[in-house]
Order: sequence, then C-alpha cells, then structure tokens
Amino acid sequence: MTPDAAAVARWLRTRPARAAGTRVLAVEGRSGAGKSTLATAVATVLAAPVVRMDDLYDGWDGLHAGVDALLEWVLRPLGRGSRARWRRYDWTRGHYAEWHETPRADTVVIEGVGCGAREAEPYLSGLVWLEADEEVRRARALARDGEMYAPHWRRWAEHERCYYARHDVRSRADLVIVTG
Repeated sequence: MTPDAAAVARWLRTRPARAAGTRVLAVEGRSGAGKSTLATAVATVLAAPVVRMDDLYDGWDGLHAGVDALLEWVLRPLGRGSRARWRRYDWTRGHYAEWHETPRADTVVIEGVGCGAREAEPYLSGLVWLEADEEVRRARALARDGEMYAPHWRRWAEHERCYYARHDVRSRADLVIVTG
C-alpha cells in the first residue's frame, strides 16, 4: 500500500511544534520500508526540508554515530530555535564531507533508521513507522542502491535489529503504515 502523504501532512499539522516552534516529523522503519519515498512526498506537501539519516551515519557501522549526529547537529539546534546544520557523510570516500543547513521552516522531516530514537522523542511532533515484509524491503533496497548495498544487507540488518531492540520504535510510533 502506498502511504497517503497528504493525509500524513494533514495529521502532522494537528501535532504540537515541540522543537522551539518547529514541527519535526520522524519517518522510521527498516531498510527498504519506503521511508525516503514517504518523507519526500510529505515534505513536498508541506514545503519542508528533509534531513536524511543516510547523510548522518558514519559508514556501514555508524548507525549509533548517526543518532548522535542527529541529536547534536539537527534536533538540539532546532530545539534552541536555530537552524539544523549537519555534515553529509560521503559513502564513496568514507568520511564526512560538506556542511548543509536547513532553511527556516515551521516543519522539518527526518527520515531513516535512528530518527525515532528515544533521545529524539522530546523534539518530535510525530513519529511514523513504515513496515514491509523482508523480501519486499530487500528488493526495494537493492533496486534503489544496487549492488553497492548487497554485501552489507545482513550487516546493516543486524545494526537495525540491535537498535530497534533498544529503542522499540514501532511500539512508540504515532502512526504505523504497512507499505508492502
């Protein structure tokens, strides 16, 4: 099922702006669940910037470092009424590259594994969990990222498993959407 971005956007508009007047939507779920697609569509409806966790991870073993970067570079500044400013991880070179900054906006959409971490909760106006069967997710991820991702699928899945065991994002989600 394709999530209705307009419905998610309408729902988010009813939520409190918990980061110093900014509504922050976190779109979570396992790899290939459809997070990027929904986040982009919702952000388009709301004319909101998108921060992608893929830009924050410190490589294939950097999920937890990505959560730390999300808090330090994005959520805490938004919570102080400042703009989010983060460094993009360069997957080809294997290190952080240039800085990016969100424009002033009343809504920021964050997507990716880690954006619904327990530590992020005080800043979030809404947490959406996307769910799909493993076969569907794997096919989507490999179609999206090609053979670059194939050798890392199990490794990343184990990082996800550990993260979700600790943060229990699905049970804390405001909305759960099955995408396949």
